[in-house]
Amino acid sequence: VQLQESGPGLVKPSQTLSLTCTVSGGSITTNWYFWAWIRQPPGKGLEWIGYITYSGTTYYSPSLKSRTSISRDTSKNQFTLQMSSIGPEDTAVYYCARVQPTYWYDYWGQGTQVTVSS
Repeated sequence: VQLQESGPGLVKPSQTLSLTCTVSGGSITTNWYFWAWIRQPPGKGLEWIGYITYSGTTYYSPSLKSRTSISRDTSKNQFTLQMSSIGPEDTAVYYCARVQPTYWYDYWGQGTQVTVSS
């Protein structure tokens, strides 16, 4: 299984960030996997953003839920992160990952740097 993030590297404050994760070697609809977004701000630890399940149900971090949306395109085997009202605190490396039913994150994308700056 391979995951690849794509999206803009630079986003202006107050805009909406949109990142896509393209999955190959496995279907995002396969029981019972979840597909997650995680980020790592500079000098800090990993932060879970949320995930979308094999059936399309979504779960979000409470601290980000109000401005985060995860969706999917099963025809392209992709899932997408949208985050609104972006600020400098959202500058981070963003990763997508597959989550096992045991909640083990077994496959990760290489990560994509997102910088929020005017």
